[in-house]
This record gives sequence, C-alpha cells and structure tokens, in this order.
Amino acid sequence: MNGNARRLLEMGASADEFSVAHPDTDAGYNVSATRLTQLVERGRGLAATQREGVIDVHAAAAQKRTLRRAMLAGPIAHLAELGRLAAREDHELGKSFIFKPSAETYLAFRTAAGTMAAAAQTHKELLMKHGLSESVLNLFVQLLDQFDSAVSLGATGRAAHKAATRELDVVAAEIGRTVRVMDAHNQQRFQNDGQQLGTWNSVRTVLGRPKPVSTPKDGTLQEDGTTPPTNGDVRPAA
Repeated sequence: MNGNARRLLEMGASADEFSVAHPDTDAGYNVSATRLTQLVERGRGLAATQREGVIDVHAAAAQKRTLRRAMLAGPIAHLAELGRLAAREDHELGKSFIFKPSAETYLAFRTAAGTMAAAAQTHKELLMKHGLSESVLNLFVQLLDQFDSAVSLGATGRAAHKAATRELDVVAAEIGRTVRVMDAHNQQRFQNDGQQLGTWNSVRTVLGRPKPVSTPKDGTLQEDGTTPPTNGDVRPAA
C-alpha cells in the first residue's frame, strides 16, 4: 500500500469510529457515514490482499533461490561432467551440457536448465554409459517443476498486489472525499463543544503526506516484493 492510501485508510477508520460513537439524526450525514463504513471495510480487505501478494512474492523469491542453488550443486553439476565425457564421442552433444555462466536472471536460468534437462532425457541411454544417475535426472525434472510453481506463485502474487493497489487508491480517494463531506456537518454540530470538535478535527487529519518517490504508479512489486519507503508532513482531509 502506498503511503497516501494507507494514511487515508487509517484516517477513514478513525472517522468511522468517531461517527459510530457520535450518532446523528441528519439523514444526509448518515448516508455519508454508512458509505464511509463500507469504504473502510473494502479498504481493509484490499490491504489484506496486498499483504498476501507481498508474502507470496517473498516466498516465491526464496523458493527460487533455494531451488536454483540445489539444481546448480546437484543435477546441473552432474550433467555438466557427463557432458564433458560424452563430448569425446559426440562433440555437438557435449555442447548441450555446457551450462551458460551468463544465465544470471531466473528466466535465463530456467531456459538453460530446461534445455539441459531435455537434452539429458533425449540422450539418456548414451549418458547412462558414462554414468548418468537416473534418480538425479528425475530429481532435476522435479526441481524444475517446483521452480515453475514458484515462478507462478510470484507472478500471481504480483498481479494480486497490483490489482489491489489500483483499487485501494480509488477507495482511499473516495474515503477522503466522504470525510470532507461529513466535515461540514460536524463543524456545525460541534461548534459549541470544543472538546468534541477538537477530537473530530484530529480524526480528519491525515498524517504524513508522502513525498514523490519512484514507486511504479501501477503498484507493481519488485522481484523481492519491496517498494520504496515514503516520508511526509501533515495535512487535513478537509
């Protein structure tokens, strides 16, 4: 959740609590109060979806790192050595088991690893003559499937976070407008009650207006699920 949306949601929740604690008979005010309650509930649901998306992205990133290390240390190292042995009989075949050191990104790694696994399955009989462990090859295929699942989890998490962020921005803006509508009535209602008016004025104040940052406007998460932090000052919703 970006800083401004979070602050508006927190302000809306406080204003909603104030409204519930100080009911009024004004029909128009009650329309706004009911709308605010619904918006706050919706915002909280969206914020929860955002958090779940971040959790999934973090979990996927950790899984991919673990699986990559496991494949490099086990099946890929095994097949690379076999490739050197097989190259004595078939030079072109040996090239299929040279793992590219430039495979730095996860996409490049998955492509290179998948190509190696496919080549090993195609030439399994020949490689077994040089010592191919069938159980290691089977493990390689399983690890690749798990890697694909982790990639899917991360993609789903980022998509869920992005969609929730967009909708939450809309809901947060609506919360701000609704509180501003309610403010005129509360200013009149509590004009002779300094304590309650002061409480309301405190409630409708949004703390920490964020400064411009480089966070993507569409709410897209980074690979590790992080977004840049924000700082700010104070401003009223009204």
